[in-house]
Amino acid sequence: MAIRKLLVANRGEIAVRIIRSAREMGINTIQVYSDADADMPAVSMADEALNIGRPQAARSYLNREAILEAARATGADAVHPGYGFLAEDADFADAVEGAGLRFVGPSGKTIRQMGDKARARTLALRAGLPTVPGSTGPIDSVEAGLAIAGEIVYPVMIKAVGGGGGRGIRTVANPKEFSRQAPQARAEARAAFGDDALYIEKVIDSACHIEVQILADGECAIHLFERECSLQRRRQKVWEEAPSVNMPQENRDELCAAAVKLAKAVNYRGAGTVEFLYDRQTGQYYFIEMNTRIQVEHPVTEMVTGIDLVREMLSIAAGRPLEISQQDVATRGHSIEVRLNAEDPARNFLPCPGIVESLNIPNGPGVRFDGAIYPGYIIPPFYDSLLGKLVVWNIDRETALARLARALDEFKLVGVSTTSSLFRRLVDDEDIRAGRFDTGWLEKWLREAYPEAGAL
Repeated sequence: MAIRKLLVANRGEIAVRIIRSAREMGINTIQVYSDADADMPAVSMADEALNIGRPQAARSYLNREAILEAARATGADAVHPGYGFLAEDADFADAVEGAGLRFVGPSGKTIRQMGDKARARTLALRAGLPTVPGSTGPIDSVEAGLAIAGEIVYPVMIKAVGGGGGRGIRTVANPKEFSRQAPQARAEARAAFGDDALYIEKVIDSACHIEVQILADGECAIHLFERECSLQRRRQKVWEEAPSVNMPQENRDELCAAAVKLAKAVNYRGAGTVEFLYDRQTGQYYFIEMNTRIQVEHPVTEMVTGIDLVREMLSIAAGRPLEISQQDVATRGHSIEVRLNAEDPARNFLPCPGIVESLNIPNGPGVRFDGAIYPGYIIPPFYDSLLGKLVVWNIDRETALARLARALDEFKLVGVSTTSSLFRRLVDDEDIRAGRFDTGWLEKWLREAYPEAGAL
C-alpha cells in the first residue's frame, strides 16, 4: 500500500533530507516541531507542520503520544523517525504500527533484538559472524565480570547493553579499575538508558571502525558496501569515508557478505548498518553492533553508489519488495563527509548556540551540504550541535581530499564557532592523507593540536 502522507518525527538536517526524498516520490509530508524549532527549514518545507511541545526533547521529540496524536490529527499513514530520538525505540515502533501506521524502519521485535548489544552479539555468533572476545551475555555481578575480564586479558571495555552513539562505554586496564568502574557504569546505564545491564569486550588495539550499509525487505537483503568511520572523538564519529582506506578487497568482500548474512538471519526490514572493528595488524574483523536506522553518515554511501537510501526506506515501508539486486550495486570514486558542529575545538568542543549572522555554503561539482541553517537562524541550545554535513565526491581519494579542502575554504559562517577549522587542518595532515589512522588516532592528534583545550 502506497504511502500518501508521511510524518517526519525528527528535526534539523535529517528532517530536511527525508522531506526531499518524500517530495520526489509524490508523498505529502507533515513536520512536527518543538517551540524552539518553529523557524527551522523543515517546518516551511513540509506540506503541513504541527507543534508538539516544549523545547526539551522529553516534552516534544521524545514524546511518543504527542507524535502519535499529531499523526492521527493530520491523517498520516506513515512515520519516519530519522536517527536519534525515537528512531531505535522499539516501543515507539510498535505503537506506530499498533495505530495502523507504517513505521519507516524495522519492526519493534528487530529493534529489541539488535538494540540489546549483548543479545545482538549472541545473534551474530549464531549467524556465524566473529565477535570481539568478551562475555556472551550481560554480567550478573562485578565478580563475574572480573572472572571474564581475567580470561580475555586487560584492557577491556565495560559496555551498557542499551548503549549507543558511543555512550555507555568505559575502558579499564586492571582488576582494581574494573571493581571501581563497574558499579558506576551500571548506575550511569540505568540513568541514561533505563537498563543497567552491562557486558564486557576486549579492547582491540589499532582497530579501524568499519560499517556496512544494508537494505532489506524482510526476506531479501543486499549490502551497499562499507564506510570508514575510524576518526572519532569520545567514540563519536566526526569524519566518514566510502570506501574504507584500510581494508584489502578480500576482507571487504568477507565483511559485506557477513553483514548481509546477519540481516537475513533477523529478517531485517529497511535500511540498517552492521558495524565492525577491523584489526589492521591481523586482518581479523569483529562484529560489534547493528544500528537499526538511517545513519548520520549515509550520504557518503549515496555519493559512491548513486542510490537514495531514504527513498528505498520509504519504498520498503510501503510494502514493496526490494527493487535493487546485489548485482545492481557498484561503487564509483570516493566520498568523504565531515560533521560541522556549533562547537569550539580550541575550548574542548564547547557547544556554541547562537545566531547565524552570515553564511556561505560551498557548492560546485561533487559537493553536497546536508544542513538546516540559514542567515538569521537561531541555533537552539536544547539539541545536538550538528549544523550540517559537508560531503564531497571525486574520482579517487586524493582528488576527494582536494575537493574537501576547497569546500572547507569556501564554507563561511559568522556568529558562532564551528568545527570547520578542525577539518581544514585534518585535510592537510600527512597521516590522514596516507590513511594511517585508527579509532584512537584523532584523540591523540587533538591533544597535540589543541593543547590549550585541556582534556579532550
